[in-house]
Amino acid sequence: MSSPQGIEVPDALVASYTRNGGDKEQTWIARLPALVAELLDRWELERDGGIRSGEASLVAPVRRTDGTRAALKLQMPREETTAALIGLRAWNGDGIVRLLDHDPQSGAVLLERLDGSRTLACVEDDDVAMSALAQLMARLHCVPAPEGLRGLGDIARDMLASVPAAVAALPDPEDQGRLNGWASAVTELVGEPGDRMLHWDLHYDNVLAGEREPWLAIDPEPLVGDPGFDLWPALDTGWEKLHTTGDAPRVVRRRFDLLTQALGLDRQRAAGWTLARLLQNTLWDIDDGRTAIDPSQTAVAEALPRH
Repeated sequence: MSSPQGIEVPDALVASYTRNGGDKEQTWIARLPALVAELLDRWELERDGGIRSGEASLVAPVRRTDGTRAALKLQMPREETTAALIGLRAWNGDGIVRLLDHDPQSGAVLLERLDGSRTLACVEDDDVAMSALAQLMARLHCVPAPEGLRGLGDIARDMLASVPAAVAALPDPEDQGRLNGWASAVTELVGEPGDRMLHWDLHYDNVLAGEREPWLAIDPEPLVGDPGFDLWPALDTGWEKLHTTGDAPRVVRRRFDLLTQALGLDRQRAAGWTLARLLQNTLWDIDDGRTAIDPSQTAVAEALPRH
């Protein structure tokens, strides 16, 4: 999709919004080229490379009038985009991409430019990569949580309320037992949900090489809760490649040890909140029509310390 200004929206992003969205989503994606052109003009930005996209957002490399390299990011406004803005402002570039500007009406953000071609997945030594990620995560968790973010307590209670119907949707008795077991772990923890600001999606592909620091996090989905709830994306990162090695349980345990040590976490509590993430992921899968627990979820659960 392109505009008279030559703004090309990647086909994959157009397909994502038109395939999965309703009228609002289709209207937004149709207006996106004009919106990009408007923001380039208003913020006096010069395009500086090809437009890229993820499943839900468009990123255009740009230069500001002073020559500073930046990235213009647009995503349809949702609760998650509002939370990301709150988090980026609070973190203020400490271990994470720096927010340079924001358009309240469209939700567009202007971000510090990082190297999108170099992620932590490029680091061959998994211990080195996970240690770098753990250091970033520790810094993010140290920043006091601002007002306006969702709390893990509410999220956990909503999950528990959904469990009976989800169990009924699983035909395999072993899967039913696993889901009930994970729910039991959450029940034990829900009364003390924690008060740290979490990234919620910190894995290797969401850590990019930077200029002011070797590595910086991107794409946060902030909420307030226990740091143990933040571990699963890192434990699972690169799963398809990891699974083919036949060594996944050992690597998951090693990653868990590195993360909990770097963050100073109680191992049993961290394992319990990781089971909460597995529960959340499975509830989402069941909402999408799945009738079995994904094998990767089971494998991570079995690699954790016994709860």
